[in-house]
Amino acid sequence: MDEERTLDYPRMIRDALRAVVREALAQVAAEGLPGPHQLFIGYRSGDPGVRMPAFLRDLHPEEMTIVLQHQFWDLEVDSEAFSVTLTFGGSRHRLTVPFAAVVTFADPAVSFGLRFDGSPVGGEEEAGEGPKAAGEPGGGEAETAAAAGPPEVAADNVVRLDRFRGKE
Repeated sequence: MDEERTLDYPRMIRDALRAVVREALAQVAAEGLPGPHQLFIGYRSGDPGVRMPAFLRDLHPEEMTIVLQHQFWDLEVDSEAFSVTLTFGGSRHRLTVPFAAVVTFADPAVSFGLRFDGSPVGGEEEAGEGPKAAGEPGGGEAETAAAAGPPEVAADNVVRLDRFRGKE
């Protein structure tokens, strides 16, 4: 056995946590958003594969948070990304976000959330669980959440993946 080759547990954990986001969105795409659920999804807007209107990218060049609650259409999910139509400034716009660009995912209705820090894929990331949203956006409009920024993650509920990495 090659002594330099090791199992990449941090990558496995990142992939597993992103699969939670993917599965939740796939269920919502198939069955609709149940009850009081609302999904806050923060992503790096400059990542490869992110497609969004230029005016939104100008307003949020680094990171943006959207909310799926009352007003969203045509949610599509595949193995690499999700696409959704949201209302911004009274007009509908289509967004496509690769799962690799997602930095936060929260559902305050059930006190669940994941946080992946702003590192590029392959960098150190964090994930945690607990109440994440500081407040609710008004009227289900995505632009309200975008202006508010990503939901807060309680520091005492964060699992740091770098703690499990070997010292080099």
